[in-house]
Amino acid sequence: MRAGLAAAMLLCPLAVAGPAFAQPKVNLEQTFADSLQAMPKEELAVSGGFYVPAYSSVAMSQGKLRVDFSVTLSVHNASETQALVVRRIAYFDTAGKQVESYLKAPVAVKPLATISIFIPTDDVRGGTGANFIVDWAAASEIAEPAVEALMVGGVANAHYAFISQGRPTRTVGKK
Repeated sequence: MRAGLAAAMLLCPLAVAGPAFAQPKVNLEQTFADSLQAMPKEELAVSGGFYVPAYSSVAMSQGKLRVDFSVTLSVHNASETQALVVRRIAYFDTAGKQVESYLKAPVAVKPLATISIFIPTDDVRGGTGANFIVDWAAASEIAEPAVEALMVGGVANAHYAFISQGRPTRTVGKK
C-alpha cells in the first residue's frame, strides 16, 4: 500500500496535496503603484459589480482525482479617459464563506491599466466553486471594466489553462 501511495505522489503530487495555509496578503497599492492614481475628487456617480467564478480545484477522472489550479483575477479599466475606482475585491469559497478581502480602502485604477490578485496552486481554500465579487465606481459614465479569472494547473505532463469571465451583478426580477 505504501509503495502505491509513493508512486501516486511521484506521478501526481497535486492529487495528494495537503490543506493550504493562508497566503501572505498582497499590498495592491505597492504591487500595482504604476497602475494606480489618486482618488477622483468628484462624487462617484456610477457604480457596478462583478461576480467572477474561479476554480482553485477541479475534479477529474470520474471524480477520483483533484487537480489544483493557480488563479489570477484581473480587473482591467477599459476607459481611455478616466479612473476606475475599485471598492472591493472579495474571495469566497464553494460554501459562500468569504475567504479573503483584498482591499483595505478603495483604489483608483488609471485609464487602460490593470490590477491583479494571484492565488497560488497550493491555496485550495476556495475549492471547486470559488468566486470573487468585485465592486467598482466612477465619477461619470465609463466603459464597463473587464474582469476575469485565469486558472492554470496541471497533472504530470498535461497542463491546463482556462479563463472565467466576470458577470455583471444586476438585480433581476419583476419590475
